[in-house]
Amino acid sequence: MLADLNCKSHRRRIVALLVSMSLASGLAAGQSHPGLDSRLADIGETGRFVPNKALAMLQKIAPQARAADTAIKAEFINQLCLATNKVGRRPEALALAEELIAFGKQKHDNVALAKGLMAKGYVLSSMQEAKAAHQFAWKGEKLANTTGDMALRISATITAGNAFAEEGNFPQALNRLQDAAALARQYAHPIQTVMALNALASLYTTMKQYDRGFDALAEALPAAVLTNSPGRIASLKTTEYGLAIETKQPKRALKALLEGLALERQIGADSMIGTTLVNLSDNYLREHDYGNTLIYANQAIAAALPLHAASTEATARINIGQAYLGMGRLLDGKRSFEAGLAVYEKMGDKPELQAVMMEYGLALERAGDMAGALEAYHRERKLSNELYETQRQKAVFELAGKYEADKKQRQIELLSRENQVKSAEIDNRRLQQRVWWLLAVVFAMASVMVGILYRKVRRANAQLKVKNLELKQQSSRDPLTSLYNRRHFQEFMRTRVAVEQRGLAATEDIVGALFLLDVDHFKHVNDTYGHAAGDVVLTMISENLREILRETDMIVRWGGEEFLAFLPAIPRSGVEEVARRLLAGISSNTIDYHGSKISVDVSIGFAQFPLSPGEHPLPWERAVNLVDMALYMAKGHGRNRAYGVRGFHNFDCTSMERIEQDLESAWRDGFVDLSVVLGTLPEAPATAEVADIANPADLAELATTA
Repeated sequence: MLADLNCKSHRRRIVALLVSMSLASGLAAGQSHPGLDSRLADIGETGRFVPNKALAMLQKIAPQARAADTAIKAEFINQLCLATNKVGRRPEALALAEELIAFGKQKHDNVALAKGLMAKGYVLSSMQEAKAAHQFAWKGEKLANTTGDMALRISATITAGNAFAEEGNFPQALNRLQDAAALARQYAHPIQTVMALNALASLYTTMKQYDRGFDALAEALPAAVLTNSPGRIASLKTTEYGLAIETKQPKRALKALLEGLALERQIGADSMIGTTLVNLSDNYLREHDYGNTLIYANQAIAAALPLHAASTEATARINIGQAYLGMGRLLDGKRSFEAGLAVYEKMGDKPELQAVMMEYGLALERAGDMAGALEAYHRERKLSNELYETQRQKAVFELAGKYEADKKQRQIELLSRENQVKSAEIDNRRLQQRVWWLLAVVFAMASVMVGILYRKVRRANAQLKVKNLELKQQSSRDPLTSLYNRRHFQEFMRTRVAVEQRGLAATEDIVGALFLLDVDHFKHVNDTYGHAAGDVVLTMISENLREILRETDMIVRWGGEEFLAFLPAIPRSGVEEVARRLLAGISSNTIDYHGSKISVDVSIGFAQFPLSPGEHPLPWERAVNLVDMALYMAKGHGRNRAYGVRGFHNFDCTSMERIEQDLESAWRDGFVDLSVVLGTLPEAPATAEVADIANPADLAELATTA
């Protein structure tokens, strides 16, 4: 929301431009100290792009500004806070924001207070406290709209719109930024016009409304020329780069970056220079121009280190690693990749680290380092599990609160129904008493009334029963695919274990089986065709699973693009055949999506259930974990195949913990018996091959065949 044009170049993905609103507002006209007014406005524009220089200028006028009237002093503290925050002195910037808020309250000045609230939001955003930052942005906007300071109102509206965009509320974000653009046109000040239209163009880019983004950019460029500010024009060039990349115009994107870089160097905007250099390296990487990729990435690192711009440094090192791998320099590429990952780890940016780790695995796979790719995938999965656990705990707390609220609401509704029933019963008793006092006709009418009330109660109870059944159905099903969800499967397996303990376990010829499927290259489908296409692919796979498997088999949406199938009873010799049918059945389907043909393959891990490495069978959770590891082996050895755990050997020489730590090593050491089912190749007949890979030497032959 509030980062300063922080256009992070995340490898081959287009960067989302976060429009900075560090200039809170201009000063109202008609105040005293007109020379100081103009001086602060110039410093504010300088601080927008060269904060170190702005800090030095502010220190020179500090005594005069702090002794001036309310408006001058408030704007001085505001500019000092923003410049201090931009150079990375967060605690000092936060203290200045608090000082400005206290000053606005003391003077009962809404302009000063609104600036203080927004300044605190900017600092909190820089400290990665997004939710708190958004709240201060919205409070600042609400207060700014009560003032007559048009520049402040425009700035506050832009900031509020960016906050809504960061929360994914694009309708509200678009509404705010369109309002800001309308206010800027009315105010007719070029700086505010550029700010509003640049933010609007960036939002249109995020919403994939590229024509509107180019229109907003075209309107902003003449206003930027009127500002006589190279920094403002450079900001628009960065936005133009994002639009050009999204609309597949690489030459225009490169031209915009080079023009922006020249303008940034003209004013010494070091932070913007580092970002643009990273974008240039990313742009050349997309074109497989590895020489220029290395040149600009190394320049970006040199620019980032003095500024402690960790994100820029990390991205540049990742780009260098990609270039080296593309040039066949495996060791150099891995060394640079690891250096970039180390920076992300130090930053604590786990979501970005997970994405880069997956990209690392894909790059190593393309470079032919399958062992390194498999290790990267394992690291990515471990990190994914950590993030999932964090999100799960958060969801549990949220659901617990929602459950308590729903529970209270249901109790209120039940009490209301009980009161209605009791009222009906009281009415019935009164009617019965009146029956004795009235004639036979009145008795008959009273009986009819009692019957009507009784039917109403029965109908209400029947409707309540139906609603309860619907709620139970919703709690056990995935809303997209209508398959069972993970929670239902866990409850089912706990019940099944209890039944097996009473003596209803599988026979020697009839066993259960677990299959864990993951869609190959699903991220590519989402990136190429959009998330709606991804949902269509997931729905198609769920329908295929219903057709391939039996009604008695349990099919589960395990999470994301993963599906789990539990077959409670199947001949022991038919487990690999089911894997073959799943591979062939899913890959044979093609989706016609908006004129594009989409087909996907899956990788599968499977095993019979229960698995018994020793005297006692494994719990179902550990069996699913082994199947998951087999799935990752299928991913690491080429995808579009299934790896199955058939049994164990020499278990007295190893342990289950060792096998679970590294299934592939356990297989190589002869402790695990695996089988593989190869999926259909495009040029091969529509069949799948089943192979026994108990001997590790067979793996190379299988990989060559695949």
